[in-house]
Amino acid sequence: MRQFFVKSIMQFIPVLFLISLIVFLLVHVSGDPVTLMLPDTATDEDRRALTTALGLDQPLHIQYFKFMAQLVQGDFGNSFRYHQPALPIVLDRLPATFELAAAAMLVATVIAIPLGIISATKRNSFWDVFATGAAVLGKAMPHFWLGIMFILLFSVNLGMFPVSGRGTLLHLVLPAVTLGTGIAAEMTRLIRSSMLEILGQDYIRTARSKGVAEKLVIYKHAFRNSLIPVVTIMALQISTLISGALITETIYAWPGMGQLIIQAVNTRDMAIVQAAVFVIAFLVILSNMLADLVYRLLDPRIKFN
Repeated sequence: MRQFFVKSIMQFIPVLFLISLIVFLLVHVSGDPVTLMLPDTATDEDRRALTTALGLDQPLHIQYFKFMAQLVQGDFGNSFRYHQPALPIVLDRLPATFELAAAAMLVATVIAIPLGIISATKRNSFWDVFATGAAVLGKAMPHFWLGIMFILLFSVNLGMFPVSGRGTLLHLVLPAVTLGTGIAAEMTRLIRSSMLEILGQDYIRTARSKGVAEKLVIYKHAFRNSLIPVVTIMALQISTLISGALITETIYAWPGMGQLIIQAVNTRDMAIVQAAVFVIAFLVILSNMLADLVYRLLDPRIKFN
């Protein structure tokens, strides 16, 4: 396990290096930051002074080396909107995004596991058609449309849940369901296909021939062994959760990192965008490494070396 962790961490380095290069180039492809930061009434002398202060008059590779030196210290620059260092602002929004992502994953799991198991064990029945149809429908509905429909139905017409904001459990319900629906659809289809493959294995037929209770066969033998691809897709869904949070948090005015990124893009606050992109990339890489660890623990046949 120690070698596995060392190897995984060593793989972090080139990936993070590439991400840092992409994050650095965001400033240069998004337009002249001096023009974005100064008012229209600024003089040419003001522009030259700010360009020199930001180091933008230096060669590109020198700027990148300085950027890397600051990045190692956790310094992505100051937000010109908040007049504070960018990274702490992004990290302050992470708990809200984690709360929404965890709730959405919980919703997806609660929906997907029963539907996937029922669909696999009752193949070609009404429940199978219902589950697969619901999965296709859930995958086809975009977050922004589903969120607006939920607000109109449950908030405006029925008054069951708050329209926006964060604070109580009721505020969390609609954003979590909106974000979790697409993931639930993907997981349902994966659990169904994985369960169907496992249920056709010889050891399942052997367990049934020995008179093992059907529930024990399904939940202890079949379902556990079908979890490996599910764990993998759950880790890969971290990026889906974050990208979906960009829209969901904006619709419900949820004060998380997704809403912060949208506001930063609209105001060209590139320090915030750089810090947010780097944090998101780091979280996705970390989740993939944890997924590798979990499915090695689930299946002893997969070795750490």
